[in-house]
Amino acid sequence: MRISGITIPNEKRLEIGLSALYGIGIPSARRILTQVGISHGKKAKDLNAEEENKIRAIVDGITIEGNLKREVSANIKRLKDIKSYRGIRHMKRLPVHGQRTKTNSRTVRGNVRKTMASGKRKESKT
Repeated sequence: MRISGITIPNEKRLEIGLSALYGIGIPSARRILTQVGISHGKKAKDLNAEEENKIRAIVDGITIEGNLKREVSANIKRLKDIKSYRGIRHMKRLPVHGQRTKTNSRTVRGNVRKTMASGKRKESKT
């Protein structure tokens, strides 16, 4: 089954399979299946055409995939343009949601420390 160009896994339960779409998590997948009237444990391969079309119709009404990604990046760009606190944090590539930076967020700040390997040096190939 394909929705919005994304293949829903056949072997997984529908509530998990629908979460393969960007913008649909497990709670919203359950809500969609409840609206359609399909059990959450049913697998994608067991659906008939009518049930697939019902799911597709509801999912088409939700902002997902490329449109959602564009919307999120536009929101971040707006924050940067008005130079809000959150926008400045995005510009500086620092944590936005109030996390501490003294000890955590190394990867975001670019201060990645690798653990030391065995003390041997690799032989050079000459």
